[in-house]
Amino acid sequence: MNTVGERFKACVKKALPTGIKTSLWFIKIMLPVSFLVMLLNYFNILPYISAFATPFFTLIGLPGDAALVLVTSIFTNIYTVVALISSMDFTIREGTILAMMCLISHSFLIETIVLKRTGSSAFVMIVLRIVMSFVAAIVLNMLMPKMDGQLRTALPAALGFTETLTAWVYSSLLLCLKIFIIISTLMILQRLMEEFGVLRILSKIFSPLMRIFGLPESVSFLWIVGNTIGLAYGSAIMMDYVDSGKLSRQDADLLNYHLAVSHSQIEDPLLFAVIGIPMLWLIIPRMMLAVVVVWLRRLELYFLQLKQVRCTQ
Repeated sequence: MNTVGERFKACVKKALPTGIKTSLWFIKIMLPVSFLVMLLNYFNILPYISAFATPFFTLIGLPGDAALVLVTSIFTNIYTVVALISSMDFTIREGTILAMMCLISHSFLIETIVLKRTGSSAFVMIVLRIVMSFVAAIVLNMLMPKMDGQLRTALPAALGFTETLTAWVYSSLLLCLKIFIIISTLMILQRLMEEFGVLRILSKIFSPLMRIFGLPESVSFLWIVGNTIGLAYGSAIMMDYVDSGKLSRQDADLLNYHLAVSHSQIEDPLLFAVIGIPMLWLIIPRMMLAVVVVWLRRLELYFLQLKQVRCTQ
């Protein structure tokens, strides 16, 4: 019988190749996208794109500058959004509504590829996230009390192209290292939890919550990963589950509907909290909206199946 140490080594040996392969796949997508976004930012192209979205923001009580922030979030990540919001003249209430929209709609180019890779339609995921961003903004605009205080601001320094490119290379190298470490660690953790029966225990503990959310019990661990470290980094385990047959395409699709609206519920809200945005307004509404989205998706699937049954009769 294998000892605990031998079982641990076997898990690491199985997990590392998958973790490295997935990391390389993710980096091959991330680097070109990141470079394109760097160019869009440096040459100030995003404001021209956001001009088309400005009228939609005035309808929900946000200033036209909010369009620039959302468009930037679609092409970039939450770190960039936090820096941008903190450099503009938003009240706490406006910043909270805008932060909610960006938490749902950010990093489209990379995260949509992840969602498609695990079984969902890229077009549907993009439309879902954009629509839910505005739905969340409308709901928050109706529910949030008046907040007149201004967000803490810190104006960024302008950089030349050489400095911008150098900063991009440096940050990209650090991000590549971070990707390898996080994804490889996650893959090893998953194997260990499977080997020692922890995943079965987690599934049983979280199964009542999954039922409320409209999700199958089998996605419990993936739900935890997606809501703690986020959709992009959690993609490694999601893709492994789908490719190995541990998770059906339909179950993965349901989880994607949830995570498209509600993911990274710790780190991202904390980043906004640093500039004075209340975290609870960013966490609870997204979670509730994700539950509604999943149950609507289940209802849609039910009627599609009913239609297929009638067509075969």
